[in-house]
Amino acid sequence: MKLLKLLTTFFLMLISNDLLSQNDKIVKAERIFKKAKLYSVMNKVQLPPSGDKHDYMSQGPYWWPDSTKSDGLPYIRKDGHRNPEIKLITDSDEMDEMIDDVVLLTEVFEQTGEEKYASFASKLIYHWFLDPSTKQNPNLNFGQGIPGINTGRGIGIIETRYLFQITNAAQRLLKSKSWSRLQHKKLQVWFSDYLAWLLNSPIGQDEADELNNHGTYYDVQVIDFALFVGNKKLARKQLEITKARIISQIKSDGSQPHELKRTKSLGYSIMNLEGFFYLAQFAEKLNIHLLDYQTAEGARLRKAFAFLKPYLNNLQSWPYEQIAPVEPELLEKLRKMIIQLDKMTVHN
Repeated sequence: MKLLKLLTTFFLMLISNDLLSQNDKIVKAERIFKKAKLYSVMNKVQLPPSGDKHDYMSQGPYWWPDSTKSDGLPYIRKDGHRNPEIKLITDSDEMDEMIDDVVLLTEVFEQTGEEKYASFASKLIYHWFLDPSTKQNPNLNFGQGIPGINTGRGIGIIETRYLFQITNAAQRLLKSKSWSRLQHKKLQVWFSDYLAWLLNSPIGQDEADELNNHGTYYDVQVIDFALFVGNKKLARKQLEITKARIISQIKSDGSQPHELKRTKSLGYSIMNLEGFFYLAQFAEKLNIHLLDYQTAEGARLRKAFAFLKPYLNNLQSWPYEQIAPVEPELLEKLRKMIIQLDKMTVHN
């Protein structure tokens, strides 16, 4: 229980934007409250192939027009190079902004006790997930489509990797007057439906087979949503798959070969370990000590963090390809994860 408490406290720190001071967070929350901007999949101009705007839609970020073709089709992949064209479909950005606003408003509500912040956070959740006129359908059938090739792919599911922050915020908002038990139950139904889609749809099953960070964040979603809707049996089952991912993704020296192949290898290595850290926190709720699970070859998550630690203050010495600077927020997350790991007891 002590480790669960430590991980839970750190989990809240990790999803919080620590690049802002507490006062700056209050100022930003007040600005969000006054602006009163709501987000929805209905705001996009494009119509998904289903003909239903309630379906989430996005385009693969690393895919570009083929300059040798008159119409540019089919698009070709340039790993690590984001095509600005993806911004024309607004669902991904709107979801990210909605999550960020909900997390900040919830934190400031807890800090100040001012109900108005909980009220608007609740409204944002209701507008995206529950309002019949603006809600997202619980699927990602059209995530990260590639022009000229397909209308959606399993790896598009990476775009909902932070929805666990909504389930977490909803639990915390139950302390407010604004987020009712009835709304909470309806949100659980939405996540139950999305969880069923993740597990049973061809696109969901395709993502489940991914061997890199995509597989990690698939587990993040399945396990968190299962816990949110009260299905501990499913969460335990998926955590066994997570252990298999540690075997396939992390070497005995702590390196992550699937991420090191990428053109942004350090960024993806950190991102993947961030996902595993969230999984460790979820696992502790079931008294499973994932941080100290060790493979037959001697690989464990702690070694993966140790592998990255020497480069935290010496990015220039990173010996693998990294074609763009690592985002400051990502480096700060790595720093916090390493500090927290040093405080935690090893379970043998």
